[in-house]
Amino acid sequence: MNDEQPRLLKPDRDVGVVGYGAYVPRFRLPASEVDRIWTDGQGGTPITEKAVPGLDEDVVTISIEAARNALARAAAVDPADIRAVWVGSESHPYAVKPTSTVVAEAIGAIPHTQAADWQFACKAGSEAFQAAVGFVGSGMGGYALAIGADTAQGRPGDALEYTAGAGGAAYLLGPAGQALAIFEGSYSFVTDTPDFWRRAYQHYPSHGGRFTGQPAYFRHSSAAAQGLMQAMGTTPEDYAYAVFHQPNLKFPSSVARRLGFTNQQCAPGLLVGEIGNTYAGSSLLGLTAVLDQARPGERILLVSFGSGAGSDAISLRVTEAIEARRDRAPATRDYIARRSEIDYATYARYRRKLVMQ
Repeated sequence: MNDEQPRLLKPDRDVGVVGYGAYVPRFRLPASEVDRIWTDGQGGTPITEKAVPGLDEDVVTISIEAARNALARAAAVDPADIRAVWVGSESHPYAVKPTSTVVAEAIGAIPHTQAADWQFACKAGSEAFQAAVGFVGSGMGGYALAIGADTAQGRPGDALEYTAGAGGAAYLLGPAGQALAIFEGSYSFVTDTPDFWRRAYQHYPSHGGRFTGQPAYFRHSSAAAQGLMQAMGTTPEDYAYAVFHQPNLKFPSSVARRLGFTNQQCAPGLLVGEIGNTYAGSSLLGLTAVLDQARPGERILLVSFGSGAGSDAISLRVTEAIEARRDRAPATRDYIARRSEIDYATYARYRRKLVMQ
């Protein structure tokens, strides 16, 4: 492995988050329902409940709702000025047909825009975010929209079925002068670690069980966070908030403690217990919840994780502009509070787990 010093990823000109938005489906499946069906109530519940998309919801609709909220918080940005629309997900509704073009059309960004779908498991959204920073920072376009969204899959009875939720977050990147939060830099750490995969024509993913922990999630999340802070000369004490990828409740809390972050720094963005692991939307949704309450001058550390495996660590600094614009769209907690509980049978129907011949 290359042991050279971490190199900060940062564009030549300052870029920031001009608008952000979240969306979480209404329906909730209690983890106790999964436990009741598969272990007769004896298996335990790793989270409280998870968000489930309705019959008329998918990554496209989730992305559109989040994007509209991001535009509502932007400073009078004309959608026609958005020069890139990128959607990161591992549950795009089509194998061949982009999600991004549908989103671009729905928000009025077509036709003079670049559109693409991104893939890197649960960090597909942060990959799109970083690319959008580079796109705007290079001067190729004034604004770029990056989205992370998923309607995560879980094999019936598998451990993933307890936690695989649905939701998404959108970020409009643009000039620093209009930003709600300034991008200070990022650092990525990637290796070939096969902890989680899904081959073509397979409906549900496979995973390496405990192998997904130390060699995958913890190694990459820690290395990315440490590399960023080393490159920037910062410490955990310099950040008011830290947001990590949330496959369950234990992993993000554990990696935060290992790095020296407190529960108070991490709690506002820790959503997995209430909506599940939203995969490409996981860390990005946590960031929206933090931005909903962060104050000017505060720093935020975002660390994503994607199986296969890699992590992106991103440092942001909140600006004065956030106070006047955050209330222009629903808060993330508003979507979490808006819930309708369903049973396992309804969940199986909504997720099309029963195949009719």
